[in-house]
This record gives sequence, structure tokens and C-alpha cells, in this order.
Amino acid sequence: MTETKKDRPWLFRTYAGHSTAKASNALYRGNLAKGQTGLSVAFDLPTQTGYDSDHELARGEVGKVGVPVAHLGDMRTLFADIPLDQMNTSMTINATAPWLLALYIAVAEEQGADVTALQGTVQNDIIKEYLSRGTYICPPKPSLRMITDVAAYTRAHLPKWNPMNVCSYHLQEAGATPEEELAFALATATAVLDDLKGKVPAEHFPAMVGRISFFVNAGIRFVTEMCKMRAFVELWDEICQDRYGVEDPKFRRFRYGVQVNSLGLTEQQPENNVYRILIEMLAVTLSKNARARAVQLPAWNEALGLPRPWDQQWSLRMQQIMAFETDLLEYDDLFDGNPAVERKVIALKEGARAELAQIDAMGGANEAIEYMKSRLVESNAARIGGIEGGETTVVGVNRFTQAEDSPLTAGDEAIMIADKDAEADQVARLSAWKASRDQNAVALALEALRDAAQSGANIMPPSIEAAKAGVTTGEWGDMVRAAFGQYRAPTGVSRNPSNRTEGLEDIRARVDAVSTRLGCRLKFLVGKPGLDGHSNGAEQIAARARDCGMDITYEGIRLTPDEIVAAAAKDEVHVVGLSILSGSHIPLIEDLLAKMARADMGHIPVVVGGIIPEDDAKRLKAMGVAKVYTPKDFELNRIMEDLVTLVDPQAVAAE
Repeated sequence: MTETKKDRPWLFRTYAGHSTAKASNALYRGNLAKGQTGLSVAFDLPTQTGYDSDHELARGEVGKVGVPVAHLGDMRTLFADIPLDQMNTSMTINATAPWLLALYIAVAEEQGADVTALQGTVQNDIIKEYLSRGTYICPPKPSLRMITDVAAYTRAHLPKWNPMNVCSYHLQEAGATPEEELAFALATATAVLDDLKGKVPAEHFPAMVGRISFFVNAGIRFVTEMCKMRAFVELWDEICQDRYGVEDPKFRRFRYGVQVNSLGLTEQQPENNVYRILIEMLAVTLSKNARARAVQLPAWNEALGLPRPWDQQWSLRMQQIMAFETDLLEYDDLFDGNPAVERKVIALKEGARAELAQIDAMGGANEAIEYMKSRLVESNAARIGGIEGGETTVVGVNRFTQAEDSPLTAGDEAIMIADKDAEADQVARLSAWKASRDQNAVALALEALRDAAQSGANIMPPSIEAAKAGVTTGEWGDMVRAAFGQYRAPTGVSRNPSNRTEGLEDIRARVDAVSTRLGCRLKFLVGKPGLDGHSNGAEQIAARARDCGMDITYEGIRLTPDEIVAAAAKDEVHVVGLSILSGSHIPLIEDLLAKMARADMGHIPVVVGGIIPEDDAKRLKAMGVAKVYTPKDFELNRIMEDLVTLVDPQAVAAE
């Protein structure tokens, strides 16, 4: 009897980074020692959006959702004692991808590594940032130019590097249907490849098509998600052949990594999330012909706050058990020839092709951003409406809600608390870095960067030289902003009420009555202070308030407290709602409330939503916040009722 040859397992990754480069380095080395086979680096929001840690917009955000990397010294510390020529590193970075890759290359050279041997990925997908994540800097056209600059540079100098990870993960988090996720991701890939054609010799273009990779989401609807992955494989092969004439099958492979769905992780009965994560992983591992090349799993308690190393270890062990204890890797594809699977794949492909045709008719993904954004907001509204109305079951949330208290969430150490002194430490080290460098070399490097940006030359070589000269992330970002301009993406939410009335009649009547008593339409400002670009919740609150008849002010993401206070004063709003998911709610809200008080607006009620631990919710209320909402508060109509009550003169008088 011959022994069955097993397939190689996928790369085991854990998305990680926090506080400081030194703390994150210790976390990475610990995870690698536990059997992780690749790194997946999470950067903090100032790093992602091109600001130094001491910038006004960075306040409260430093080290919160990832590691701060402000200069070559931080990158050097981040990868200390980790040989980069032996590592496969994924960096979730987009607008500042050229800069972070430049820092990575500079550190690899310092280590004595053969740069041509470096393996890994920069996400480098700015188009989805306009739609769902919000860490863009520039308008679409120069952003596309920088994406393809990175791709062209890696072809010549880092042949094993994936220059772009087309990211549909956040599209699903923003509400995309499977068909929209397929179409919007593939449209992004074609927009990049169309632009790249002019930067790569024709004989090398098929190989560059083969270097494009994808980062995909897998939700709880297991069969649909597995069929979606098979549809991705078939549609990508079709595009590579028909649109780009790629004949070699190895350059037409759909290569993707995955993080399974975080949107569906529940704050209620969070232990159920372990099952959700496992089922979602099956969708991207069971079908051999559509199996992920790298998998990273969220932790079971991410809806509660920052996961601990133990929580991340639990998710890593889930992957290892699947790969090494089961017989999954010993068999051919389990679904080939299955008629139900084939029917679903065909239906998904047809829906995706229809969306792709619509986007192509508009001039491609770069020109269709507003259309795609509005589609995502509509689809997310339908998803939330299904949960609210009970058509979509979420165990522990809208059904089977009676439960024992979870022993896993007991105690003060159930989630990890970011080091409260990390920001001050980072800012101090940044100041020391700036003081110790050769200022003349920095000035020359920035001038070379500016020249490349304005002339159309590839941005990567001067970025690498700038990294070596000691230029900071904020200085690189400022140069990009000066050269290309800043951009504010569409919100997907209009100020005009829609025709939606189902289930809203009573609330609309209350809004009308309160507006009459106020002598004007009830005015509600929705704001996102700081750098958190996860706008999905804010968009849905704004859209529901609009449909309830309120006059809304919602100007999108990345606002300073001063800008929010100014907007509230200008529009004479009656209630302010703030959304923060990055963990920076305490310093940002504290600052905003103080500024509202100084502007004689302390009487205006403020409500806050986000991933906010219970102790922090108590602190916010003690500061004067009227209401705090977390992921467990999924009934938007109840939130609307709260807002009306907070503003209603009769209700206030009764209290």
C-alpha cells in the first residue's frame, strides 16, 4: 500500500501589532516559536494614514490598532532577531505602502539579506480604502499611480514579492453581498493591471499578472462562501485569459490569503465565536482547488476589545489542528462535480459579471467609487435590517438569548489593555530620532521625493533613500499630500430622506412632533473623530436617522474635535453622535467634551458608539456622555428612540 502524499498546509498567520515596535517584536517572536509560519503586521492608524505619532490627529491613536512605525529605527526594532530573508511577511498597509516597503527593504539590507529573496505582500489596495476602510491619503488617480509604482519596482528588484493584495475583506465587512465582493475586488485588480501595462515590458506583463494576490473574507454562510471562492478562481482565470491574454496557467492562478469574518463576532455570548471562526475557516480550506494560501483567524473576543496572546494562540491552534490532525490535506477537491455547488458558482459568477459590466461602463473601479460606495451602504442596511427584523438568525443576539454567564469573560484580564504609556514613549523616541539625524540629508531626500512625485518617476527608489536618510512617516505623508492633494471620499449617505417607511412610522411621528416643539427640524450630527476609518456603523446610524426624518450632518471620517465642534455650532445641532472603533475613545471624547463646554455647547447631548469595554463606558458616562452603544446594540430603531428622547423638550422637562 502506497502512502498518500499530503498537500503542504497553508501559511499560518496571526494579524498582530500593538503599543510599540519593541512590544510587537516580542509578540512576533513568541508567535513564531508557537508554530506560526508567516508574519502579518498590523500598523496603527497614524502609520497607515501618513502621520507621525506626535501629530494632532494621532492623539489617542498611537499603538492602538497596530504598531507605530515612524522611521527606520522603529522598523529595525520591529524585526530585530527575525531574519527577513527567511520570513514571509504580510503588511496590511495601503496609502503608505511604498513607504513601509521602503523601510522594510532598508532593514533587510542592514541585516545583510539578499533583497531579491524577500517574500511577502504589501496590501497596497487603496481603492477599497475609499469604499470601506478609510486610510486613503490622495485622490484616486495618484493613488493608482503609487500602487503600480510599487508593482513595477518589485518586478525588477523583489521578484518573489506580491506587490498588491486586492482586498475584498473590508468590502464584506462594509456589507457587500458575495456578488459585490467578487465584482468590486476583480474590478480593482483590472484597474491596477490596466495602469501597470504601461510600466512593465510586454514580455514581463504575464508574470506581473501572476504576482497579484487577493485578501478575502469568509463569512458564516459556509456553502455560499466556499462557492464564492470557487467563483473567484474561475472568474480570475477568465479575466487573465480574455482581458490580458495570459496563456501560462501558473500566471492565472487565483492566489489568496484570508482572514475570516470579524463583522459577525458577537459581544453577546462571545464563546460562540469560536464555532463561527472554525466554520468560516472551513469555507477557505476544504475545497482544494480554491484553498487559501495563507489564513489568519480573529480571536474569539475581538468584539470585546484587544485580544491577549493566549486568545491569538487559540486561533492559531485551530489552524494547526485542521492541518495536522485531520486528513483534509490527503484528498483531491471534495466538491468537483457536485451539482449544487456548480449551480451556486454559476449564479455567483453571473451576478458578479453583471456588476463588473456596470463598473466597466463607468470607466472602471477608479471612476465608479461613488457608485460602489452607495451599493455597499445599501447592502449593509439590508443586512442589519434582516438581523433587526429576525429574518436573519444570529445565535445569542436575536435568538437563544438566554444563557449562562461566560467564565471566559470574567475578571479584569479578560481582554488586553494597551499600554497607557506607549504613546508618550513613542513620541519621546520620535523626538529623539528627529534630533539625532542629519537634517541636510533629510532635506535632500525629501526634495528627491518631491521631484519624483511631480515628474512621474517611480516613487520607490527615492522612498528607500529617504528611509535610509531618517525621513519619518509623517514627512513622507506630508510630501505626498503636498504633491497630490488630500481627498475626502464619498460617504454613501445623502442628507435627503429616502422613501423607506416600514417599521419607522412611530419614530417619524415622534421626530415630527419634537421638531414642531423645537421650532425646527431635529438636527443630528454624526462624527468620526481621530483616524478610525471604519465608517460602516456611522453610515448606518446616519442613514437610519435620515429615514426617521432627522436633519443629519455627516461629513465622513478623519475629523478633529475642533472640526466636529465647529460643524455642530454651524448647523445648530440638537444631538451629537460619535463613532470610534480604534480604542481611542477616552482621550478623543474627553478633548471633544471640553471643547464643546468652552464653546457654550455643553448642554448638547453626546452619544458614543464603538468597541468600548464596560469600565470605559462608565468613565465616558461620568465625563458627561449621555449614552454609550457597543456591538450588542444592533437595534437601530431603539437607538433612534433614545436620540429623540434626549432632545425632546417634554421628556427633558419631565426628568
